[in-house]
Amino acid sequence: MFTSTTRRKRAASILALAAALALAAPVAEARPGSGSSGGMGSRGSRTFTPPSATTTAPGAPAPIQRSQTQPGPAMGNPGMNTAAQPGRRFGGGFMAGLLGAGLLGALLGGGFFGGLGGIMSFLGLILQVGLVVLLVSFAVRWFRRRQGQPAAAGHARSNLDGVSANMNQGPMGGAPMGGGYANAQQRGSAPVQPVQARPVAISPGDFQSFEIALNDVQAAYGREDVAALRNLATPEMAGYFIEELRANEARGVVNRISDVKLLQGDLSESWGEGNAEYATVAMRYAIKDVTVDRRTDRVVETGEPEAVELWTFTRERGGRWILSAIQQGR
Repeated sequence: MFTSTTRRKRAASILALAAALALAAPVAEARPGSGSSGGMGSRGSRTFTPPSATTTAPGAPAPIQRSQTQPGPAMGNPGMNTAAQPGRRFGGGFMAGLLGAGLLGALLGGGFFGGLGGIMSFLGLILQVGLVVLLVSFAVRWFRRRQGQPAAAGHARSNLDGVSANMNQGPMGGAPMGGGYANAQQRGSAPVQPVQARPVAISPGDFQSFEIALNDVQAAYGREDVAALRNLATPEMAGYFIEELRANEARGVVNRISDVKLLQGDLSESWGEGNAEYATVAMRYAIKDVTVDRRTDRVVETGEPEAVELWTFTRERGGRWILSAIQQGR
């Protein structure tokens, strides 16, 4: 049988627990890049292609929704570079012929509608239309011959000079020398080709760099160190981080990050495009992520103790890896 003192203690405990639950900070992600509903940044020609699944991140990650990279022909989006339709610049076809006939009739004194009352005037109009058609056809053929002559001459020179494929190459098998470039221009621009990716080997030292970058980016974000973020990430990613930090400042809060520790990581894919190299890695890491009021230090939000994300890094050949994209794992 409970005494009145015991009942009061139990009631006080229940009230204290209820108050703690009521005042508990809501759970919300506030670490760098987590505020976006999807991924953000750029992955070169693979920006809008999902990374390969890994043991760390077996599900499809959030697609990149904020990026300065625009889809184009090289990314499987044909139609962005549609050429102008030939023959449209002169605009009129049959209506243009009638307009020309009317203008010619006006110059001869008959006007566009002036002679349609009689048979002779009607025949005169037909003759005018025929004359204009002949003149336009002659002009088109003349312009085509003028445009075709240099191209034909260039083609003839190419046949004469190009006894073998190597004859058109520069020293050490490089770009064409002399007339080779001019001949290529005369033949017209080549269609846009997809970006040719090459394999890039990732060494243990690279994985160590990725882990260090994970810690450095989180620490710089928690310190609101803009200069460090610009040094650790591409200008695009640094700009997104700065936007998030300014939004926190406007709310009167600051995101405190600490105790970041990589728990598991593996490579999703690595490739090179031109002079740039890319590597996307899946990382599961522990993190202490809280958002506090700037004036009172009261905890406003708390983040999950673990996160799974795919980070893409880029560098120039032989250069230093910097962060270029973040996608939330699923």
